[in-house]
Amino acid sequence: MNKMNKRRASRELALITFSQLEKGIKKTTEIDIGDVIQKSSVVLTGEAENNLNSAVQELAKIREFVQNYELEHPVNLEISYEMASVPVGIPLTSDMLGRIDMLLEAAEKTYSAIDLIKLVSFGEIEEVKSYAIQLVKTFIENREKIDNQIKEHSIGWDVERLVKIDRDILRIAIAEIMFFKDVPSSVSIDEAVELAKKYSEPESSSFINGILGHIVRTETLDK
Repeated sequence: MNKMNKRRASRELALITFSQLEKGIKKTTEIDIGDVIQKSSVVLTGEAENNLNSAVQELAKIREFVQNYELEHPVNLEISYEMASVPVGIPLTSDMLGRIDMLLEAAEKTYSAIDLIKLVSFGEIEEVKSYAIQLVKTFIENREKIDNQIKEHSIGWDVERLVKIDRDILRIAIAEIMFFKDVPSSVSIDEAVELAKKYSEPESSSFINGILGHIVRTETLDK
């Protein structure tokens, strides 16, 4: 696994860790790494199961649609009841395409979750754990500076009222942009956008990309 993929896994672990931290994050360097990894694996496994369940449900709906479409097609309505149904062409309706896209997205998320679980369980875990913990600790130690960047650049938004997952993704990316000299800002932004696409609402990736881009363009950050 290359460095980029390891750090992508670390960011996901850090994001899940953020979701597990108590509401009032205190300034501390004490994080139970084993507990973080265990809970992260549970969360990812649950997400994979939910995605698979959704995919199975959609497949059942598509199968029912196809079957009913065939039975109710004019060609089959005209033939004798005792005769087998004649296969008919299915139009690529937007509804069908939407359901297929949902299945593909569910499969992609499931594969990603499984890959990360394997990494956590069997693979090159020390580097992944180390970077994830470093991200979380950096935020805890610099929370005020990082949150101030969000406040200043998310015009019209209260940082405490942002969708939590979006706020946490921004916090991870800004921590990297401000304090990790070996990570290009463009990489931090791209990775934050990918996290938003995977874990948040459809419009969140553009919102996060805009805020981070504005920070990089207008601020002189110490790196």
